[in-house]
Amino acid sequence: MADSKDEIKDNGVTSAHNCRHTIHCLNIIGQIEGHYVLDEQNKTTKYEHIIPALVAIEQDRSVEGLIIILNTIGGDVEAGLAIAELIAGMKTPTVSLVIGGGHSIGVPLAVSAKTSFIVPSASMTIHPVRMNGTILGVPQTLAYFDRMQDRIIDFVTKNSRIKEDVFRSMMMNTQELVLDVGSVADGEKAVELGLIDRLGSLSDAIGCLYDMIENNGRRYDENP
Repeated sequence: MADSKDEIKDNGVTSAHNCRHTIHCLNIIGQIEGHYVLDEQNKTTKYEHIIPALVAIEQDRSVEGLIIILNTIGGDVEAGLAIAELIAGMKTPTVSLVIGGGHSIGVPLAVSAKTSFIVPSASMTIHPVRMNGTILGVPQTLAYFDRMQDRIIDFVTKNSRIKEDVFRSMMMNTQELVLDVGSVADGEKAVELGLIDRLGSLSDAIGCLYDMIENNGRRYDENP
């Protein structure tokens, strides 16, 4: 029991036992911390914790499914995309549940699971790639931003049902956010756009994951 509590405290992960199926819960909250350590005032999810946890889950025969709980405010884009790619490449049945918000890189993380859920009160915030620190005012910098943005758009559109032109227009919207570019979609709107698969809460996400486990890992909307 002590080991389980330490795992939750240190890495934000835990496994559920004595239930219909053994599933693993992974929390991705606050900012995604990548190559630079954030100060102690920030609630962070460290990618060096998440990556080995995902590798262990994929190899562990006792873990039948993975539920990912998301409430993010963005963070390191490349670290977040790396985590999303690993989740998307897992054979273990996966379900994501967005609570609170999925901001910026939280969007690829949400759609990386085989089936994604969002609670009605949550929202998805979509905006262009940003960068902190010293930026060189040369054409290569803008080209790098464009390529990074294309990587994110390509991942999101391949792992959800939203159309590329719709996603790009939401990303570049100048009419919605004050002092910013982008769009915010609440839970119902995110599902309507095809960004998230289903509207629901914890019991819905767990029920879907159980169904996927019992149907050999297929998505809820896939044919036998």
